[in-house]
Amino acid sequence: MYKNGDIILGGIFAIHFSAVVPDLPFISKPAPWQCESFDFAAFQWAQTMVFAIEEINRDPSLLPNITLGYRMFDNCVNLAVAFRAATALISGVGDTFTDYSCTGTPPVLGIVGDPGSTHSIAISRMLGLFHMPLVSYYATCSCLSNKEEFPSFFRTIPSDAFQVKAMIHILRHYGWTWVGAIASSDDYGQYAVKTFTEEVNKFGCISFSETLPSVNAKDRIFKIVNIIKQSSARVIVVFSSEAYFIPLAEEIVRQNIRDRQWIASEAWTTSSVILSEETFSSFGGTIGIAIRRGEIPGLKEFLLEVHPVYESKKYLINQFWEKMFDCKFPEKTINNSSSVQLKSRICTGSEDIQSTQTTYSDVSELRASYNVYKAVYALAHSLHDLMSCEPGKGPFENNSCADISRVQPWQLLHYLKRVNFTTHYGDRVSFDENGDALAIYDVMNWQRADDGSVKIETIGLFDESAPAGQELTLHEDKIFSYNSETPPRSVCSESCLPGTRKAARKGEPLCCFDCIPCAVGEISNHTDSIECVKCPPDFWSNPRRDQCVLKDIEFLSYEEPLGISLTTISLFGACVSAAVLAVFIYYRNTPVVKANNSELSFLLLLSLILCFLCSLLFIGQPLHLTCMLRHVVFGISFVLCISCILVKTIVVIMAFKATLPDNNVMKWFGAAQQRGTVFVFTVIQAVICIIWLSTASPVPFKNTKYQNSKIIFECNIGSITGFSCLLGYIGLLASVCFLLAFLARNLPDNFNEAKFITFSMLIFCAVWIAFIPAYVSSPGKYSDTVEIFAILASSFGLLIAIFVPKCYIILLHPEENTKKSLMGRTAPKK
Repeated sequence: MYKNGDIILGGIFAIHFSAVVPDLPFISKPAPWQCESFDFAAFQWAQTMVFAIEEINRDPSLLPNITLGYRMFDNCVNLAVAFRAATALISGVGDTFTDYSCTGTPPVLGIVGDPGSTHSIAISRMLGLFHMPLVSYYATCSCLSNKEEFPSFFRTIPSDAFQVKAMIHILRHYGWTWVGAIASSDDYGQYAVKTFTEEVNKFGCISFSETLPSVNAKDRIFKIVNIIKQSSARVIVVFSSEAYFIPLAEEIVRQNIRDRQWIASEAWTTSSVILSEETFSSFGGTIGIAIRRGEIPGLKEFLLEVHPVYESKKYLINQFWEKMFDCKFPEKTINNSSSVQLKSRICTGSEDIQSTQTTYSDVSELRASYNVYKAVYALAHSLHDLMSCEPGKGPFENNSCADISRVQPWQLLHYLKRVNFTTHYGDRVSFDENGDALAIYDVMNWQRADDGSVKIETIGLFDESAPAGQELTLHEDKIFSYNSETPPRSVCSESCLPGTRKAARKGEPLCCFDCIPCAVGEISNHTDSIECVKCPPDFWSNPRRDQCVLKDIEFLSYEEPLGISLTTISLFGACVSAAVLAVFIYYRNTPVVKANNSELSFLLLLSLILCFLCSLLFIGQPLHLTCMLRHVVFGISFVLCISCILVKTIVVIMAFKATLPDNNVMKWFGAAQQRGTVFVFTVIQAVICIIWLSTASPVPFKNTKYQNSKIIFECNIGSITGFSCLLGYIGLLASVCFLLAFLARNLPDNFNEAKFITFSMLIFCAVWIAFIPAYVSSPGKYSDTVEIFAILASSFGLLIAIFVPKCYIILLHPEENTKKSLMGRTAPKK
């Protein structure tokens, strides 16, 4: 279609779905190409360009005294046809030229089209050489934003880069991380799916990515359908025009695949060919990205005013009429006679187009048509700005302006880059540095209307220029999912709950993983943790492994049964020792008490009381003071105790020796020497303790290594050497005492205390020899328990072995508490 004017604008539209390529006989001129499958929606796009041009011509304020004309071609969705159309537009094929000086305007000054990305890439490379503006209304490939490669390309539809962003926002909104991708084999599909895959891999995974065949290859279609059926992905994104996607859609419907959520690219979101009663069972609930809807006042009336004419330049209108009313116009033969195919109804031209309801006359959802409208007006406003240039203030050489009567494409290109206006609908039209339009999309949903018909409902908006986090707006109450009331889940693996971590499956995408519980002592406190975090030293993981809780602090407490029992036994031992001391004090003048060196006995009982009481320092929460005192008091008390016993043993031996003739050794080991010996032995232990405390004092210590789930609160002995010296010195005195007592065991019985001392030292040594391995191998508070047990056992051993026989005589058999009995002489029986 074409119309003359002062300035001609070109147009390329996909009015037919396919082209039939003629055979090449190579012996005669080949037959012309035939285009088939008329598209009413695309014809509306072409008519919108005509409407916009005529509206501009009627507007005296926009291009006064300038009439725009147009020349339009059909690309038949074929690259060769589209390229030939572009060549014809810029070369003026079919025109008659009278000005051979080439000083006027070119055949066309700018071109509206092509709708296909692949076509636009090829055409733009050629037009770029001539600086011819190409304003596409439907080519979305992000590759066309490269101004170095496509310097004269502009578009009134957003780039696929923004479309992908909109889809990514939808996927993130619903938590879909496991998706399939299908793309057409052209540049539009391949560039879009490449960008889409890169973006999805930042938060999810692609289950499969398949390419639609450029021709209806059944084997390839069956393979893609099988992949869809076998994949666990429930969400599938399709980047394709309807022409490429229709064969796959038909096969999906034929095989009754219903449990999928389809995400449509803008190329087929509003496709009336795919959306029908037959396909709704499989594609109902489809969510799609659609170019911004607009309104064009007066367009519907203009579309319904079309009438067929018998002019070659209007042949597309006649084809439209034939397709609309399923009839045929008589073909003009060479001799001007008419012939009609007998099987076709004759078109009269008087058919009532007002009564038809097709996508051609439907102006309720003007999207591509609205982009065509904006593209024409963008070129017109550029011409207007060019005409408004003030002499001497122009953008060209020497500040000159362009002459509208001889304007060149490169001059128009300069103004097109800076165009900025607002449509009747209120949308601003301008191009960024890449020639791209503002990125605003409508989010669509395929639904069933109240009357049972199928419809496409607007459910949201995506605006790239909105504040971060507010780009996507969805009206959840309007969304319809055909297969379920709620949006489906599409994940390869369910999210790992807190307390677990993700472990990738070998050979599978990152979205496919197993959830491994965190190890003991580690936690993860958010969903889909990649790794578990180790708890701080004083904390431990709770049973769910999602929180670090303070570890239980374990020490031998006064409140627990074991602590209560040991405390009771210790106090009982101290009380018994105090009771024995009281008995000895009360009967201090009796022979038994005197004969056993009452002063050393009193001191021994006092030391035993301290031994029993020192075990209490091992019970309760360790403090710095108690850690230092427990071993000091223990060491000094036991040395004092053993020293007294050792001196008593020496006294027994000395006393026996003193009874021999000419032997007076007791004068060398009297009471003063005995007290001095005990004092010296005790001071030595005190010196050991002082050195130990001054070099490496025992301190409270939280042991987190022995039991991970608990803190063992204990006293760190500080210096093993110091502790060993303390025990070693006690052991040395006990060994010497045991040896001397053992040697003196055969002395006269009634006077001999050595055998009781021998037995007590035997108990003492056995307890402390057994203590060493038990202490080393006992964990935590049980090491303190072992030490307390050793203290109590050895103390009770000394108390019982040494003092119980004496108390037995003093309290129960006072008749034996006489000097005669002690000397071995008893009273005669009556």
